[in-house]
Amino acid sequence: MNFFENGFCACGNNSGVERMSRMKRTIITVVGKDTVGIIAKVCTYLAENGINILDISQTIVQEYFNMMMIVDTCNCDKQFGDMADELAELGEEIGVVIKCQKEEIFDKMHRI
Repeated sequence: MNFFENGFCACGNNSGVERMSRMKRTIITVVGKDTVGIIAKVCTYLAENGINILDISQTIVQEYFNMMMIVDTCNCDKQFGDMADELAELGEEIGVVIKCQKEEIFDKMHRI
């Protein structure tokens, strides 16, 4: 079992000492008409907010773009709701729909 399979990430604290913390995994979906720069704009937002991409899948069917990402938000200073709202707003700006869901909620919904 590797570092990420254990569900841990290295998160810094105010003293600069690395500490172990549970990952805060979020599922992000992006859907809409394909256009240049969708991935770049979403990934730029994530990088600027300390959000690490753990897994990514992207497809284009005819002219429709679909992307699903699993990200770790343990180094993001923003509350989940603020991050989700900002990504939704970014989606509106670039003509796609961006949804965020905490992994534990996603898992529970799909067990039913």
